[in-house]
Amino acid sequence: MRFPLHITTDNVFHQIRQARQGHQRYPMVLMLEPLYTCNLACLGCSTERHTGKLTDRLSLEQCFQAVEQSGAPGVSICGGEPTVYPELKGLVEGIIERNRHIYLCTNALLLDTKLFGVVPPHKRLTINVHLDGMRDTHDYVCDRQGVFDKAIEMIRRGKQLGYHMITNTTIFKETRIEEVEELLALMETIGTDGMLISPGYEYESVDRDIFLSRRETEEKFQRILELSKKHRITSTPMFLEFAAGLRDFRCSPWSTVTYTPLGWKGPCYLIGQKYYETWDEFWNDVDWDYWESRQDVRCQNCKMHSGFETSAVREAGKSPRELLRLAAWNFLG
Repeated sequence: MRFPLHITTDNVFHQIRQARQGHQRYPMVLMLEPLYTCNLACLGCSTERHTGKLTDRLSLEQCFQAVEQSGAPGVSICGGEPTVYPELKGLVEGIIERNRHIYLCTNALLLDTKLFGVVPPHKRLTINVHLDGMRDTHDYVCDRQGVFDKAIEMIRRGKQLGYHMITNTTIFKETRIEEVEELLALMETIGTDGMLISPGYEYESVDRDIFLSRRETEEKFQRILELSKKHRITSTPMFLEFAAGLRDFRCSPWSTVTYTPLGWKGPCYLIGQKYYETWDEFWNDVDWDYWESRQDVRCQNCKMHSGFETSAVREAGKSPRELLRLAAWNFLG
């Protein structure tokens, strides 16, 4: 299985409950950013993550309130670098107690001192290590030597200790697909539990010519779609077809909501047009119809999984054939 059974069933039951309540829009994932502080300054990351102060972090109570208010079955703990968050152990344990599944997104530099041996393996905890290529490429993107080697060491150790380990690779303008295939092969040799591949995050606060145009995204993902037939890529085939330009979907910005030290980020993970103090203000104030339509200029090149993976799955739900294909991809892949 590409996803553990409890994750699959949690997501299915969540969608059934929402449908019974008559909800057309509802979060599937909470992107929880308890802090902006990071121990790296990666080239493709938003600038606030280069300067965030540790004192400006969310409290545990604020984090748990966001988990409850969003109602999402999945919580992606990101940032910043979450292993820098002083209350990480309590945060992970509290989210697990609330029966949510955690994706801990990390550069892996501090896993051996801040997580391994501190937070035990759990079926609801997935460690998601960021890898943007092989050694030279990844260290270049991270703007520091040795990051790739430490990440590989931590993935190996995590698997040995019994943690659920996956990787996340961002495709930029200069990314060579041959190198992506080499990375996929390496991860399978190590025995990682999955590999997520996504177009570059075009943060509005990043002023670098490293992101893909729509045409470039489609060209690269046509090749990644072929790689997905022989490698354990965790993006659904429907999403990969969308990224490759073979399908078209409306965005689902409400499916992945983001809570930060500044409040609820609207409308989406990439665009911080406004930050809201309360959940109700955020959920009721954002013009979801407008952002679903992708008519905003900032949405023209976007093919991010945070906005379109839910769209792909919902569209598949309209076709028995596509549902069977999705089930086969998950259970037999």
